[in-house]
Amino acid sequence: MRKEDCFYLGKIVSKYSFKGEVLVKLDTDDPEVYENMESVFVSLGNNLVPFFIDRCRLHKSNLLRIDFEEVKTESDADRIMGSALYLPLNLLPKLSGNKFYFHEVIGFTMIDDVHGDIGIIQSINDSTAQALFEVLKGDKQLLIPVNDQIISQVDRDAKVVHVSTPPGLVVLYLE
Repeated sequence: MRKEDCFYLGKIVSKYSFKGEVLVKLDTDDPEVYENMESVFVSLGNNLVPFFIDRCRLHKSNLLRIDFEEVKTESDADRIMGSALYLPLNLLPKLSGNKFYFHEVIGFTMIDDVHGDIGIIQSINDSTAQALFEVLKGDKQLLIPVNDQIISQVDRDAKVVHVSTPPGLVVLYLE
C-alpha cells in the first residue's frame, strides 16, 4: 500500500498500559467512526505496514485506545511510538454538500461569483494557519482561503468549486 492511496488517520502519542496498548490522537471531526476498526497501516520508516487490531475504543475526546495483535509489551509499543496511522482512501466516509476532503477537489475548476473561471485547483496548503487553495490560472498562482464563508458550492459532478472571494483578492493576483 502506498501513502498516496491512503489518508492520514492519526498518530500514536503514548502508551496506555504495560500490555502494549497505545493511544492514538485522531485527525478527524468524527472519532466514533473509527471505533471498531479491524486493521490500520502503520508508517514505519518509508513503509506502510498492516497492523491488525484486537480491540479499539474511544478514550476521552478524540484519542483512540488500540490493542494491536502484534504489540503485547511496553517495548513493542516503544517501537511504534510516534508513528502515523493510515487507512485506504476508499474507507473515508462520503461527504456531501459543501464539505470535502482536500485531496477530493484537486483538479477541480474554481469559479468566482464576480470573476468567473479563476483557474484549476492544484493543491491545498494546510501547513499555514489558514488552509489555502492553490489555484493556477495560466502562469499565475492564486491563493484562496479554504473558508465556509467563501465556498458557496462544491459541484462534484461538474468538478467545480464555486466561491465568493473577498473584493480585491482575485484582482491582486491577476493584474
